[in-house]
Amino acid sequence: MMTNAEPNTTESTSHDSPNVPNSANAAFRPLRIWIPLLLLPLMLLMRFIPDLIQNGPSMIWMASAFGPFLVAALIMVWWLLFSRARWYERLLGIAGIVLILAVEQWIAHYSMRGPLLIVMTIPMTIAAFAIGLILLGQRLSFQRTALALILASVGSGVSALVKTDGVWGNFSFGLDWRWTPTSEDKLLARRPGGSGGTKTEATKDSSVTLDVESFKNPQWPGFRGPNSDSVQHGLVFSDDWKTEAPKELWRVPVGPAWSSFAVAGDYLVTQEQRGGDEAVVVYDANTGTQVWERTIPSRFFESLGGLGPRATPTVADGAIYAMGAEGWLMKLDAANGEILWKVDLRKEADREPPMWGFSASPCVHDGLVIIYAGGQGDKGVLAFKTDDGSLVWSAAAGVQSYGTVQMVTLMSKPMLGLLSEQGAHFWEPKSGAKILEYDWPHQGYRALQPQVVDGDKILIPTGLGSGTQLVQISESDGKLSGKELWTSKDMKSDFNDMVVHDGYAYGFDNAIFACIDLKDGKRKWKGGRYEKGQAFLLADSGLIVVVSERGELVLLRANPEKLEELAKIPAMDGKTWNHPVVVGTKLFLRNAEEAVCYELKTAK
Repeated sequence: MMTNAEPNTTESTSHDSPNVPNSANAAFRPLRIWIPLLLLPLMLLMRFIPDLIQNGPSMIWMASAFGPFLVAALIMVWWLLFSRARWYERLLGIAGIVLILAVEQWIAHYSMRGPLLIVMTIPMTIAAFAIGLILLGQRLSFQRTALALILASVGSGVSALVKTDGVWGNFSFGLDWRWTPTSEDKLLARRPGGSGGTKTEATKDSSVTLDVESFKNPQWPGFRGPNSDSVQHGLVFSDDWKTEAPKELWRVPVGPAWSSFAVAGDYLVTQEQRGGDEAVVVYDANTGTQVWERTIPSRFFESLGGLGPRATPTVADGAIYAMGAEGWLMKLDAANGEILWKVDLRKEADREPPMWGFSASPCVHDGLVIIYAGGQGDKGVLAFKTDDGSLVWSAAAGVQSYGTVQMVTLMSKPMLGLLSEQGAHFWEPKSGAKILEYDWPHQGYRALQPQVVDGDKILIPTGLGSGTQLVQISESDGKLSGKELWTSKDMKSDFNDMVVHDGYAYGFDNAIFACIDLKDGKRKWKGGRYEKGQAFLLADSGLIVVVSERGELVLLRANPEKLEELAKIPAMDGKTWNHPVVVGTKLFLRNAEEAVCYELKTAK
C-alpha cells in the first residue's frame, strides 16, 4: 500500500523534468545558480577596474590581470562545494575543465601560453562553463554538465585560434587570428634569404658610404637626448599644421621593439627583433635606407609587454652601445657593426631577465658605460670600461626599475641618477660612491626618468598609487639630503615620461594628458585622451608634440591655462610606445611595425 508521501514525491519530480525518468530525476537537484550570477559580473568588473579607480594603488593593474582568474577560481569553488550538483558531476566537471585547458595549451600559439593562460584563457573557459550551468541548471540530468563543458570548450577554443602581441596601456589585449602574418613576418619575407635566419655577421649596404666622424659628436646620443629630457632647443617651429602640415619624407617597415632612436649626423641607430635575432640597425636619416645591421641570437617575448628589445642604443666616442632584452650589453664599431665586446648581465648581476625584460639604455660617461641591472645587493647598477667591457664598480639600486641611469647636475655637481621602487639614487660617476639616496618607496616598479628643476630640486614621477613628488635638495657638511616639498596624485605617469616647461610639468596622468604646477603639484588641466603615448617638447616654440598610443601625431601649445590642441594627424598604425625624436627640422617616429620621418616647418 502506497503512503501519502510517495505520490507527492513522484509528482513533484515529474513536474521538474517530465522528459527524464523518475529514478534519474530523484538523483539530481536544481543548481544553486545565484552565486555564479553574482560572480560573472564581478569578473567583468575586475577587467576594467584600472579605468574605474583613477587614484588606486600602484598594483591595481594586477587586479585587471589576475582578478578574473581569482573570480574563476571562486566559480570552481562554488561548483565543487555549493552547486548542489552530484559529486560525480562535480568531479567530472573539474576533470573536463582541466582536460580542455591542457588541450588548448597544447595546440595554442606560443604567445597565448604562460601568463595568457591565467590572464585570459582560464577566465574565458570557466566563464563559459558557468554560463552553461546557469542556463541549464534546472535540467535534472548529467546533460547539463556535458553541455556546460561543450560551452567551456568553445570559450577555450577562442584562445586557441588567436595570438597576441601584448597588451595596450589599458590592459586590453592586442589579438589577431593566429594565421594572420605579423608585421615581423612581412619584414622578414622581404629580406634577402626570406625568413631571416640567425646571422652573426653584420649586413652592410655596400652602396652607402658611412661617415664615421658623425658618430664622434652625435646630436641625439641616446634615450631622450643629450639631457635625457626629450627637449629640443635652437629652432622655432610653425604652429600652423593646417597650412604647413608636417611633410612625410619616408616610411619603412621595422622589426618589433620599444626602442627609440639615437641620431648621429645623417644616421639613425635603433634596435629591432628580426626572427630569432636581436638587431642593432643603422639607417640613413634622409632616406630611411638601411646602412648596416648587426644581429645576435636572442629573442625575448613576454605576453603582456610583447616582443623585442626595450632599450635605445647610445652613441658615444665613435661607437654604439646597445642593451638587449635578454641581457646582452654590447659595444659595436659604428663603421660596420663589428662587436667589439659584449657582456651578459644575467651573469654579471646574477639574475634572470625581469618580467618585462632588461629595459635600461646604456649611459656612457668618461670611459664608462653604466647600466641598470637590478641584481640583489650591490648588483643594482653596473659600470663597465668602454675599452674592454670589464667591470669597474657596482652599486645597490633596488630590483624593480625599468628606468635608465642618466647624468644629472644637482647642486652644481655632475652625478648619475636613477629611479627605482625604493626612491631616487645618485652616485659619483667614476667610483659609484653613493652621493644621495632619497627614500620614497613605491609598491611595484618605476619606469620613468627623474627631472632636475632649478638646479636644486628633483621631480620624481611615479605611477598609480604614488603620483609625482618634488624634492628639495640641500647640502650640509658636504652631504646632500632631500626634503619633500609636495606629493601630487594629479600626475600619475606609468611608463610615459613627462616634459617640464616654464614652471609646469606636462605628461600623462594615467592615460589622459595633463598639466601640473611645479609650485604646488596642483593640476591645471586634464583632458588630452591620447592613452599611453609619449611627449616631446619643442622648447623655443612653446610646443609639445605628443605621439598617442594609437599612432596619432598631436601638436599642443605648452599652455598651463588650458588644453590647447592645435592639430592631430594620423602618423602610424599599431601600438606606439616608443619615444619620438626631433633633430633639426626632422621628426623621427617608430613603433613595433614601422618608422617614419616628417619634416617640420619652421616659423616665418
